[in-house]
Amino acid sequence: MTLGAHITPVARDHIASSDIIFVAASDALVELWIHEMNPNVHSLQIYYAQGKSRKQTYREMVDVVISEVRKGQKVCCAFYGHPGVFACVPHRLIKKARAEGFKAIMEPGISAEDSLIADLGIDPGQYGCQQYETSQFMFYKRIIDPSAYLILWQIGVAGDLTHGISVTGSQHRAVLLSLLYQNYPEDHPVIMYEAATLVIKQARSEEILLRDLINAELKDYTTLVIPPACSLTRNNELIKRIKDIKLVG
Repeated sequence: MTLGAHITPVARDHIASSDIIFVAASDALVELWIHEMNPNVHSLQIYYAQGKSRKQTYREMVDVVISEVRKGQKVCCAFYGHPGVFACVPHRLIKKARAEGFKAIMEPGISAEDSLIADLGIDPGQYGCQQYETSQFMFYKRIIDPSAYLILWQIGVAGDLTHGISVTGSQHRAVLLSLLYQNYPEDHPVIMYEAATLVIKQARSEEILLRDLINAELKDYTTLVIPPACSLTRNNELIKRIKDIKLVG
């Protein structure tokens, strides 16, 4: 996730040895750094535009990359974080390339989720962890377990129906809060998180009360971390059934 640090030797080798590189990065410095490894770099950020549907942007990204694959080029796409986590373009590219008979692989990377776990000291295995893209969480009926962590990604574009890139406002957040209040009290502490992508920057880890989210300063990539609001409930009946199982042998 951090420039110059969180890249595997295998990924670095793919970048250096490919004919053409496409980059989708969160900072222009990342593109410059990739350029040092391979000068034939093309930015995918140019396909984003204010008011433009992200769906259209993603289609254009897939089309421009796959066109180079069809030319017989060895193509490498470098996406920030983990290329398969909350990123549809890499998955679509691999599926399309394989369907057309080309070899395509994905190398794992360090995602914002990994940075979040390290920066906030969270162990997903301690209480359990649920995580959703915020708008998807709002648009579909979900069963929430308040005894586990709830992580909502891209909280800044909560409730966006346009698939644009603008941060949504307080009215959208009010709808989200009405949903969260079904399981969490208004004064429940939550954390606004943003991973650091450069060594000169620090991660954002800001604790607020849930009700204060409505006027909080958010980016489109801000993540909301909601700690457990109640204790785990022990399933004594099931545990007894397991204890009563007679060992065979």
